[in-house]
Amino acid sequence: MARRRFFVERVREQRAVLSGESADHLRRVLRARPGDRYELSDNRNVYLAEIEGFGRGQVLFRVLEELPAEKPPLGVVLQAALIKFDRFEWIIEKTTELGVERIVPVITARSEKGLEQGALKRSERWRRIAQEASQQARRAHLPEIAPPVPFEAALRELTTWRYFLDEARSGSPLLDALPPAERRRREDTVALLVGPEGGWTEAERSAAIAAGWEAVTLGTYVLRAETAATAAVAVLMNAWMAKA
Repeated sequence: MARRRFFVERVREQRAVLSGESADHLRRVLRARPGDRYELSDNRNVYLAEIEGFGRGQVLFRVLEELPAEKPPLGVVLQAALIKFDRFEWIIEKTTELGVERIVPVITARSEKGLEQGALKRSERWRRIAQEASQQARRAHLPEIAPPVPFEAALRELTTWRYFLDEARSGSPLLDALPPAERRRREDTVALLVGPEGGWTEAERSAAIAAGWEAVTLGTYVLRAETAATAAVAVLMNAWMAKA
């Protein structure tokens, strides 16, 4: 069984301290004891570490060795339209587990009023969700949770490939739109733009195409935004994983 992995702020002189909710979970739920071994990441490297003891709200570790840090097969930037926060947080959790590199909330014409300001207030909560999901998935690095950007700014994202999901079915199936296997590289990056409830306006659709984004679909059904984002990221990761 794979060891549990936790994120710490830093590793210094072969020592690390885990604090906060993760420390409480490790001590009270997992009933960790001195000598138990876990994996730690400082968001740069991954280590095998052994519990030395406990402090107030802390677990104290001694680092034993550095471990290989796994990299996802593809760098995915998810540009997700702001939707109701419970569902947007579902997007953060599940796409983090799948390996996204960065999540950018996007303000679109059909985003509900007030979500932008609410998103700024929830940034710390969203980072905690991403951290918990990263620990669950045993990621080596945390995804970046960016501040909200206007739709026009999202279109300026520079990556190797850029796709926007379109429920109008005017685009190609996502798998058909991907580059052939021989052209896929581990250093590739993909930007994925996912719309809000109600879909894109015609003006947004035209602007995306004019900016060089390719319209793609996930089938004949109309999916919720969180379902579409998660399914599309899974397709992308697996396509590049198969190549790798």
